Amino acid sequence: MSEGTRPVAVRCRGVHKSFGDGAARVHALRGVDLDVPPGELFLLVGPSGCGKTTLISVVAGTLDADAGEVEVFGARLDRMSQRAKTAWRRATLGFVFQQYNLLPALGAAENVAVPLTLNGVPRREARERAEAELERVGLADKREATPSQLSGGQQQRVAIARALVHRPRLLVCDEPTAALDGDTGRRVMDLLREVALSPDRGVVVVTHDNRIFQYGDRTAFMTDGRVDRVEAAREPAAR
Repeated sequence: MSEGTRPVAVRCRGVHKSFGDGAARVHALRGVDLDVPPGELFLLVGPSGCGKTTLISVVAGTLDADAGEVEVFGARLDRMSQRAKTAWRRATLGFVFQQYNLLPALGAAENVAVPLTLNGVPRREARERAEAELERVGLADKREATPSQLSGGQQQRVAIARALVHRPRLLVCDEPTAALDGDTGRRVMDLLREVALSPDRGVVVVTHDNRIFQYGDRTAFMTDGRVDRVEAAREPAAR
């Protein structure tokens, strides 16, 4: 579960993943080793096609690795059945997408409440917790607004609230600022940094956006399906 005494939120060892067969076979991950500490904002960067999205999908349990070990807060995903992995994701994982993936017919509070509803939380409690999470991200006055009535930055904050409302231990964000202007992107990253500063949570952000590199406590650089190196911030990350 850890290297020595250092706690680990995510641990990957020798992770391989390929797609296709024969001459068309693509090796997306080629023996990835990676440790993500809790209580930090961890960036995963690299060129398009290097395997970043495949890696976070394996870590999130939405893709199965072909080989290797994947552990999240002590739970071995590579040993789980598909049913167990689905239950694990509902309880443990929050996922923030680049394109928000909000349900267009629902208001902000209803969108945020979706993970709670899936986990069997009573409707009234789910609504109360969703509204509290919207207040936390500065959108208490937008609880009835549908996605089409919100700006891109507001939609992303709703998406973050939705990812956090069930109090997941692992938060994974796929290009969360790519569709946002600089000021809005910084507000989103400020929020993610606040979320990351918990010893009981791991936060992984996949990004091409060099405007936000300053926010990372550690940055893993990927090329050709491998993690080449992990660098700790030389100075305290932006707060």
